[in-house]
Amino acid sequence: MERMAFRAQTIVADIGIAAAAFGLAYLLSAANLPGMPLNGAGLGLLPLTALYAALAGVLTLLFRRELSPWRYASIPDALVLTRVALLTVGVFLLAAFVLDRGRSLPRSTLVMAPLFQLVGSMGLRILRRALHEGALAPATAVKPDRSARAPSLLLIGPPSLADTYLRDAARSHDRSFTPVGIVGADARDVGQQVRGVCIIESLENLDSALADLRRWNRYPRAILFLEEPARLKGLKADQLGRLKHDGIRLLRLPSIVELSQHDSLTLLPMREINIEELLAREPIELDRHAIAQLIRGRRVLVTGAAGSIGSELCRQMAAFECAHLTLVDFSEPSLFNIDREMAEEFPQVSRSTVLCDVRNPTRLTRIFRDESPDLVFHAAALKHVPLMERHPCESVLTNVVGTLNVAEASKACGAGQMVLISTDKAVDPTNVMGATKRLAEALIQAQQTTGDGTRFSVVRFGNVLGSAGSVVPIFKSQIERGGPVTVTHPDMERFFMTIPEAAQLVLHATAASAEGERRDARLFVLEMGEPVKIMDLARQMIALSGRDDVEIQTTGLRPGEKLTEALLDESERAVPCAPNVIEVVSSAPIRVTSEQIARLDTLASAGESGDLRRALFDLVGQIRAAPKPGAQPSLRVVARS
Repeated sequence: MERMAFRAQTIVADIGIAAAAFGLAYLLSAANLPGMPLNGAGLGLLPLTALYAALAGVLTLLFRRELSPWRYASIPDALVLTRVALLTVGVFLLAAFVLDRGRSLPRSTLVMAPLFQLVGSMGLRILRRALHEGALAPATAVKPDRSARAPSLLLIGPPSLADTYLRDAARSHDRSFTPVGIVGADARDVGQQVRGVCIIESLENLDSALADLRRWNRYPRAILFLEEPARLKGLKADQLGRLKHDGIRLLRLPSIVELSQHDSLTLLPMREINIEELLAREPIELDRHAIAQLIRGRRVLVTGAAGSIGSELCRQMAAFECAHLTLVDFSEPSLFNIDREMAEEFPQVSRSTVLCDVRNPTRLTRIFRDESPDLVFHAAALKHVPLMERHPCESVLTNVVGTLNVAEASKACGAGQMVLISTDKAVDPTNVMGATKRLAEALIQAQQTTGDGTRFSVVRFGNVLGSAGSVVPIFKSQIERGGPVTVTHPDMERFFMTIPEAAQLVLHATAASAEGERRDARLFVLEMGEPVKIMDLARQMIALSGRDDVEIQTTGLRPGEKLTEALLDESERAVPCAPNVIEVVSSAPIRVTSEQIARLDTLASAGESGDLRRALFDLVGQIRAAPKPGAQPSLRVVARS
């Protein structure tokens, strides 16, 4: 009822504005034309005004102007109102000509009436928006000195995003910070103002802008990045390090994923920027519509749900409104933490938590049968390379046998898709962890789907910044202790991406595998950009810490460790299949039998580490069926074409 009343009030208001505009225009025109009838015989002021107002009301309904709230009036609204005014006077002229050939209509009225109508309708809307945003407060009252109560805030980003932030802050009456200036991306914008806040410098002159603010006694207590820091060209790690050392808070607005978790249009709270976000490359834009179609309204199960990738997958499943979410993990404290987080952040999402080891096939099958998932994401794995070198039996039981158990349970419960999260260490593996993940990939690729059975796929990518197995937490801890920061080799390099980006690319690849009529298991590689030298990463993190007394030491390669990683093996070729997602096609036959896995299971369960290691690498060598040395993978060429 309230919505209907609002629409009726809007229509009546527009009709009243049109009537007043025409009446004023007619009176001004008639004043210069003696003898022009006002209410005499024939068409005079009142009939013409009623006709004009009625036409304006009809056109307002046709253009649905009553659906546009006045407090959000913008340029598109002005264009539509202009169209309404011009069409109103055009149709009115035709009607007046038909009725009495326009004898009682002053010609100048046709010019002034639509002009007054447009000014009146748009002017009232602008006034309503100004009242809503508090823009009239400085003109109607003494402006309070907020600088004494709210810490100063410097905005960094393009003027368009600064305008959006300042407008939203005004709408939500946010007084947590006082904006003192904007540092834009383009030097040509310097000197302009955005909602009363001056663009004081361009990004390449950030140090100069901060010096000016200090001299003006307006040095910021916080800096808000209006874009992802990786998008802002010109920012240097040592600059950010000095800012953090000065006690300036580095903030950013909510990400797309965080915004999708809220229905409200009010300004969401800013949050501190993680070091991982400052180190990351420019984020990839993804097809959120395809991901939403994959997740929304479906039951999802995630193994390893308490891990870095698994927990982020759970957050994004909830953000994309899955019907039910099952969190499976074997770490009691970690599972408790992610369950509590989901309860606080996504109370509306149906979920269940299960403490279970993927090595237990009987319990796993019972869980899958009870939960009946449509989508299964298998992220549970042992991932630390040096530790797995010392414990190959545990690595095989979890990464190989556990993957087979999840695949069998997925088929038994009739899941629509099962996705294995893999790693670039599975390519030409030189360590136990990589070899077990390569064998897990082969197990999934060997699955045959018939009819409406479970579709299987594998997603392979590199290191994830900030994950439990990443070097970033290690470097961070070493820097906090004052060093030294240890790097195994100065030439070592790895592929990197952030945790949210990795999780969304997994979903993107899963959506791609769900399309089409193909039923065979598929392997996908995510576009990781260029590899990053670990030595450069260590230097950046030291610079970001604001310290210059931390040394870097090289310790030598650890057992099973490689200098570089690849995303494609010698026996594989890449075929682009979706933006930032590449399908891998292997020329080597997949030869994995249940007897071979059973033998590995027996050796691992018996603790025969030596025999197990030999059997594992022999089997991986058969799977790879590598061609003669010298053959080169084609990922780089195809991915960049």
